[in-house]
Amino acid sequence: MISPIVIIPARMASSRLPGKPMADIAGRPMILHVLERAQTAAVGRVVVAAAEQEIVDVVRRSGGEAVLTDPDLASGSDRVHAALCEVDPTGRHDVIVNLQGDLPGLEPVTLQAALLPLQAPATDIGTLVAPITEEREARAESVVKVACSFASEQTQSTRALYFSRSCIPWGAGPLWHHIGVYAWRRQVLERFVALPESPLEKRERLEQLRALENGMIIGCSRVEKAPFGVDTPDDLERARRILGEQL
Repeated sequence: MISPIVIIPARMASSRLPGKPMADIAGRPMILHVLERAQTAAVGRVVVAAAEQEIVDVVRRSGGEAVLTDPDLASGSDRVHAALCEVDPTGRHDVIVNLQGDLPGLEPVTLQAALLPLQAPATDIGTLVAPITEEREARAESVVKVACSFASEQTQSTRALYFSRSCIPWGAGPLWHHIGVYAWRRQVLERFVALPESPLEKRERLEQLRALENGMIIGCSRVEKAPFGVDTPDDLERARRILGEQL
């Protein structure tokens, strides 16, 4: 039996959308929408790993749990690990779900699906993919693609062979959109953050390639639709429109 913890890294210094975690969506900061989705998923304890005190304050005022981390940490994975060491120094939680703080439309069941690949003992990291249905999505550099193959329509998880901002693999067949949610075995996360950036990671600007280049096995669980992320002002307006209609 695993004991997961969900950690949501959040920082104000986004290059394309500064102050993103505090951006107002339907009357609440975006980070609170993500926090609520994670809590509803009932995967386990939920903690926000914040780079700034103002994020900590708004989370705590809402009744959530948050911890302040070094704003100069290099990546979201480093921030998640730093928060983990702070809130669980004794190692009670053996699986850490890294949920990006810019997915306010995440369906709770999607978060639960990230744990499925870890049912295979050899899998180090679980993540999510969704089918790509539009040519524009397939060609967009902002959409990370995964080279993977499911044995049948009933197969729920498979192994990731490569990640790229390019449209992969070549030829006829389904294409898969990577969703940036990771379920780490604790010892794997600890090993990962101690490793240097890998050559392909630097080239593609994709952190998960460090795991593949160092022999880690990433399992992909399939979901029907990728949740919309908020990276730009246009994305934010879309989130406001969609979530405003839902609430």
